[in-house]
Amino acid sequence: MIRKLSVFVVFSCAVMAPYARVHAQMPRWVTPPGFQVSVFADSVVNAREMALGPRGTVFVGSMFAGKVYALVPSNGGPKASRVVVVASGLNQPNGVAIHNGALYVATSSRILRFDDVERHLDSPPTPVVVRDSLPNSSAGHTWKFIAFGPDNLLYMSVGAPCNVCVSPPMVSTILRMKPDGSNLEVFAEGVRNSVGFDWHPKTHELWFTDNGRDMMGDDVPNDELNIAWKRGMHFGFPFCHQGDVPDPEFGKQRACSTTEPPVQKLGAHVAALGVTFYTGDTFPANYKNAAIIAEHGSWNRSTPNGYRVMVAHTDGRRVTRYEPFLQGFMPNASAAPGGRGAARAALGRPVDVLQMPDGSVLISDDTGNRILRVSYER
Repeated sequence: MIRKLSVFVVFSCAVMAPYARVHAQMPRWVTPPGFQVSVFADSVVNAREMALGPRGTVFVGSMFAGKVYALVPSNGGPKASRVVVVASGLNQPNGVAIHNGALYVATSSRILRFDDVERHLDSPPTPVVVRDSLPNSSAGHTWKFIAFGPDNLLYMSVGAPCNVCVSPPMVSTILRMKPDGSNLEVFAEGVRNSVGFDWHPKTHELWFTDNGRDMMGDDVPNDELNIAWKRGMHFGFPFCHQGDVPDPEFGKQRACSTTEPPVQKLGAHVAALGVTFYTGDTFPANYKNAAIIAEHGSWNRSTPNGYRVMVAHTDGRRVTRYEPFLQGFMPNASAAPGGRGAARAALGRPVDVLQMPDGSVLISDDTGNRILRVSYER
């Protein structure tokens, strides 16, 4: 079957920063028919994970910018009315989550809590330190992704301190804890670097992306979409990659058959990050309970890969189809430079996906310094 795609151009302005580039060329977005792309907010420098407050404020973390932003809603309009910096001077405040009206922020080493934050956006409260001395705050993949699960526990990813190595305890994991930071425990291990997870709307099981190791060639290993349906599962790192590729150095220490394979191989070096299950009613019916995944894009592949948003249609613990949802971040990808030049050629890099109450979804872009809004017109 040939699927028609919609192509259109959105104009926005990017803020100059040492880690972000301003392009004269604007992205030419490509979507399935009926979907529309607009800019929800710009001037959101290095935008990363997003979380929605009970009053409709969208909170956005960053990495190198060291800031946390609040995007104030505009009475139901398709664009934020203003962008407020609610925290600055932090070390990689990538992770943001909302619980009981409080904003939780995960830096590389601490979890902070800003109580009743939506009532005090212009004069935020002094944060409470929920937990200090987080695992792996100084080597390799130090940024954290956080979210509250259906069990009201706070889940947090802890990335590997290396490309490939045997990690120390509590590292290369997904951890969980009580909202006050107590009872920290390992939920899933053998996870190299997860920067996105969500719970399936029907089963309430945790699905997460994981970035595969580098330096094994252009096409191996794949990034992964995994399901941690219970505590204590091991997803292979560093012994086995993509469920069926033993590591050249560590593979003899543990067989792939003793680890959990991915539910979907996402492609090598795509840098799959944020994932959100779509539960709204405004997209076509086949998007219900589908996982929308941001592929940040490769940095060391000879031909670029990723630089797009994908959708995984699901049935129970199966992915029935994996296909593009939003493209245009990397124009003319087949002719684009490889390696680190790919990121410089890209017009943006998607990071996270957030569903809004009106059924639209937001996509953060950490080099375009903007938040995109994708809606559907019947």
